[in-house]
Amino acid sequence: MWDAARYARDARFVSDLGAPLLASLAPAPGEHILDLGCGDGALTRRIAEAGATVVGVDASPGMVAVARAAGLDARLGRGEGLGEAIGGDGGFDAVFSNAALHWMRPPEAVAAGVAAALRPGGRFVAEFGGHGNVAALRVALIAALAAEAGVTTDLSEIWFFPTARTYGALLEAQGFRVDEIELFPRPTPVAAGVEAWFATLAAPALALAPPERRAAVAARAAALSAPALRDDAGRWTVDYVRLRLRATLAAAS
Repeated sequence: MWDAARYARDARFVSDLGAPLLASLAPAPGEHILDLGCGDGALTRRIAEAGATVVGVDASPGMVAVARAAGLDARLGRGEGLGEAIGGDGGFDAVFSNAALHWMRPPEAVAAGVAAALRPGGRFVAEFGGHGNVAALRVALIAALAAEAGVTTDLSEIWFFPTARTYGALLEAQGFRVDEIELFPRPTPVAAGVEAWFATLAAPALALAPPERRAAVAARAAALSAPALRDDAGRWTVDYVRLRLRATLAAAS
């Protein structure tokens, strides 16, 4: 459902705000790094520019095509089936992921795939939506889907937004040592407005409605969320909450 051109136009802030995560990754020349959920490769390219050999994986054919056109090694695949995407290419020094893990289900399978892709002692550095992320928009979407399309959902089938405790325990169950994990609010200005946000970053949620009702769903959800997220000058600030982590895969005993 991802439209690479729309994403570049209306959601470039996602990769821009993920750039500081690269400091935590600290890619080094000669390292072998996997970018999970690489999108159009904006951050994949930054990792490669540091001298690492980087492989990007994304579930969107359109995004993978854009990344490949930029000269990146981008492969089509899903986080929950990571082994199929990378084939025999394993032993990565690090797995990096920005703003993507909340789309991938089941999370246990994703974490297992990350662990299988890493060498012992390899690191996992990620940031994604955490507990409370875009809460006002989700509540508005739930109400709008019911009112405009007769769809009853809590959207849990669309997004996975865990607490730090839940995700930390999930990683430990896969053999990781959690070095750092933090849940923090990051109010995020969205210059394009929330209807563009819905069309770009909540397309799977809108797709629960029939095609002819999706515009009405987005319009009602925007109206419902405006009192919480739009200021008196018409500027939107979305209630992002992020979960940032760094973990190390334990060596085999």
